[in-house]
Amino acid sequence: MPNCLTLKKSNCKNCYKCIRHCPVKAIRFSGNQAHIIGNECILCGHCFVVCPQNAKEIVDGTEKARVLLQSGDPVVVSLAPSFIANYEGVGIESMRTALKKLGFYDVEETAVGATIVKTEYERILAEEERDIVISSCCHSVNLLIQKYFPAALEYLADVMSPMQAHCADIKKRMPNAKTVFIGPCVAKKDEAEHYEGLVDDVLTFEELTNWLKAEGVELERSCDDTPESRARFFPTTRGVLKTMAQDQPGYTYLALDGVENCIAALKDIESGKIHKCFIEMSACVGSCIGGPVMEKYHSTSPIKDYMAVAAYAGERDFGVGQPTPGELKKHFTMIEPKYPTPSEHEILSVLRQMGKTKPSDELNCGTCGYNSCREKAIAIIHGKSEISMCLPFLKDKAESFSDTIVKNMPNGLIVLNENLEVQQINTAARKIMNIRAASDVLGEPVVRILDPSVFIRVKNSGRIVRDQRTYLAEYNKYVEQTVVYDPDSHMLIGIMRDITEEEADREKKSRINKQTLEVADSVVEKQMRIVQEIASLLGETAAETKIALTKLKESVGDE
Repeated sequence: MPNCLTLKKSNCKNCYKCIRHCPVKAIRFSGNQAHIIGNECILCGHCFVVCPQNAKEIVDGTEKARVLLQSGDPVVVSLAPSFIANYEGVGIESMRTALKKLGFYDVEETAVGATIVKTEYERILAEEERDIVISSCCHSVNLLIQKYFPAALEYLADVMSPMQAHCADIKKRMPNAKTVFIGPCVAKKDEAEHYEGLVDDVLTFEELTNWLKAEGVELERSCDDTPESRARFFPTTRGVLKTMAQDQPGYTYLALDGVENCIAALKDIESGKIHKCFIEMSACVGSCIGGPVMEKYHSTSPIKDYMAVAAYAGERDFGVGQPTPGELKKHFTMIEPKYPTPSEHEILSVLRQMGKTKPSDELNCGTCGYNSCREKAIAIIHGKSEISMCLPFLKDKAESFSDTIVKNMPNGLIVLNENLEVQQINTAARKIMNIRAASDVLGEPVVRILDPSVFIRVKNSGRIVRDQRTYLAEYNKYVEQTVVYDPDSHMLIGIMRDITEEEADREKKSRINKQTLEVADSVVEKQMRIVQEIASLLGETAAETKIALTKLKESVGDE
């Protein structure tokens, strides 16, 4: 990870917004957290600007500046010319007054260094037979070329940036001075750290604002007027060109802003389509006044910001002592890529894992942050991305899983929208209602196939109907019906369990029971008749016996 950018892991919510906006995809994801890949990052600051959770932090240089102030050496500020857009209505004299209250020895405009640099550009075009010259003011552009377009390195002007040229000039005039650059750029922190000995510390406008506030120092709204300040145009698109003569015959002078435009131009340069031109390149749209730290702190208004710079800029160059070309020399080397290019077999293997088995499956929708499914597959191979970051893949997987459940569940399922139109119907429900294909009823009113009254009742009341035994006369089916209304999705869900066979079994048992009862009643009745007949016979026999015995008794008694 670049030393000037840190990540608050707890704040990273796995939203992938940073990778979608990173022009070189220098972010990897692991454990649902974003990680900046230092070897690939060009420090454009896009991820810092767009992060909705403020999970990306720029390392604060305030404490280091305080230490420099305590060293006893004079500490001089090189103030980026975009300050006039960030601090509305505050000129260099007001900034000098405020910063001196913080303990700085003096404050100068980086535009002084810009004058030195643009003069060197003019000399190169006039004296050296170069085909293409790309401005080297923007450190992010320099990193872009060093890391991704090494074939274009020969065209990158081997000249210090305005920040470096100005700080070198300050130290030349004051050998014991320390220098602190203040501006709207994240990349300048890395540039100062990488090229040691010129810039001792870098602060952003946001850090300066917080420091002033902490010390109770207020900026006085006062704009001075200096005609020798044409280089104040540098932080705007075409700002470098505005200060240059642009008089070399055969050369085309053009300006590009935004990493995407710079990448397109560099591709054309590498392919040999561009010749004989000077190209001013800025990574930020609108150049430095569109810098990432200004976007975080300052309410960006491109037109208003440009007008502020234009109104403050003069018509002539600063009076500077121009260093020799050797003193302004800056060497750029290629920064080797970290990952090797994967084979076609490896890419196709990952694409298959993402459910992309043919070219038509590669939607290249960009929701994962990559421009194409193949780029995403390569990122997965490099360990920078995860298959789960593919939204169509997740959607298809979720739908496939839910469809498998719905299609294979034994109960009938029918889903309606609030207009009582069929949105989904499974195989079991079609079987219950003798529907040949789902397409025959999808989008149609449910009244075509079912009595809608229960759905209307549930929708209006919001109460679930659970396990209601219903006879579907038109289909000669009995079902247990459950109807639920989901207000979040605005859908009605009907679940039907076919109990026709159970009902037939119940009726069969009922008939058998009835027949059994009838037989039992008949048997009982017959038995009762037999008992009664036996009883009657027994009664007659007993009476006769009683009479005979009585007579016998009387006869015996008479004797």
